[in-house]
Amino acid sequence: MSDLILVIDEGTTSTRAMLFRPGGACLATAAAELTQFYPEPGRVEHDAAEIWDKTLAVTRTVIDKAGGAEKVAAIGITNQRETIVFWDRETGEPLAPAIVWQDRRTAATCRSLKEVGHEPMVQTKTGLLLDPYFSGSKIGWAMAHWDAVKAAGTRLAVGTVESWLIWKLTGGLHITDATNASRTALMAIGSGHWDDGLIELFGVPRTALPEIVDCAGRFGETRLFGAPIPICGIAGDQQAATIGQSCLQIGETKATFGTGAFVLSQAGPIPPASRNRLLSTIAWQIDGRRAYALEGSVFVAGSLIKWLRDEIGLIGTAAETEALARSVPDNGGAYLVPALSGLGAPWWEPEARAAISGLSFSTGKAHIVRAALEAMAHQAHDLKTAFAADGVDWASVRIDGGMVANNWMAQDMADILGVNVERPRFAETTALGAAMLAGVGCGLFTGLAEASAMRGQVETFTPHLAADARAARLDGWRSAVRRVIAPD
Repeated sequence: MSDLILVIDEGTTSTRAMLFRPGGACLATAAAELTQFYPEPGRVEHDAAEIWDKTLAVTRTVIDKAGGAEKVAAIGITNQRETIVFWDRETGEPLAPAIVWQDRRTAATCRSLKEVGHEPMVQTKTGLLLDPYFSGSKIGWAMAHWDAVKAAGTRLAVGTVESWLIWKLTGGLHITDATNASRTALMAIGSGHWDDGLIELFGVPRTALPEIVDCAGRFGETRLFGAPIPICGIAGDQQAATIGQSCLQIGETKATFGTGAFVLSQAGPIPPASRNRLLSTIAWQIDGRRAYALEGSVFVAGSLIKWLRDEIGLIGTAAETEALARSVPDNGGAYLVPALSGLGAPWWEPEARAAISGLSFSTGKAHIVRAALEAMAHQAHDLKTAFAADGVDWASVRIDGGMVANNWMAQDMADILGVNVERPRFAETTALGAAMLAGVGCGLFTGLAEASAMRGQVETFTPHLAADARAARLDGWRSAVRRVIAPD
């Protein structure tokens, strides 16, 4: 029997397939970019058919590199969370665009629910807040506005992206894992089951929802690649990264800087209750037992650099940002608050909009690019403050995601947070976490502790910035945020 693990890592801007050995070595990878559609301001959509077609293509490429499906012991799947897909159970085809996690079309709905007093109940049951970020209000909106979704009746299947991929891989298995279910605002995280009151609140048809399962186990198999391969690991991308960073003990913290930025601190077997507008979420569920995490979600991180490149034309490639940041001694007084799709934790201002402040005739391209990178550390510091107020004071932070290849940004993170920052040599910790889960699910590992050996070596960045310079940076950032939240 082969011991190779195939991971499908379906993100916001691309879908990838990766092949791992149990020791952690990545043997092969294939990727394809995904199209994001912006039909109106604040709306973000994907084509679910494109997601499937490109996922299938990259998966076939990696299986070929492995020498065939018979060489693969298990598949692990990790995915962009909160993005919701609608399809027909009979045809297996999408009924509407997929509504992406960044989409803000339900801001008014969430605000109305909050105004009539529903948020405390939602937070108590789900660990989440009333925000368009989460899937429940998106489903309710689709039921009310898209005729094909509304008319499907019992043929309607709804699920986050891993549910869609598993349905297509297996030919009709409709499941979701506990981590993705915990991001819908439809699941009671204490019980691990769909909640009737939440389903009614958001106007979601229960019959369309998938079954909630563990993150590791044998969930079915795909026969699309010449030999059956079991699907043995499933987790939302941020939970997978938490596992890939081996944050298995209470208080261990990771920060992922991808399209958005997401910080999770492992909280143990009891759901944490935040008093500072952080989220409680399921870190993983294995053998029916759940581990929880405290989470802070920032909506815009790497997507800011993509915007500077593709929409503004300020840079040609993301790799240019490090040299530009180093080319000036400071930000020249410029601060960039990247609220391109609202502000996430700890502010939760869905209708806030991005702004650059402190500009003068001496401001150049390098200052703006540096301000964009500095915004990553500034947003992380906002979260650090909120986590500390909730009783979780970071002793160190383990960083990952596409942005952290930038050494300047990693050092700036350590300087502004005032703690050591660890970066793994192998930065694709989301895929690695899915591989660990699949390894546990198929029996290659006895548990996550044994699987954590896949993480490998790390580099450490230590803080060097003087206290007064750090305080001045943070004062400037807070002033810039105030202008966005409460403009004159």
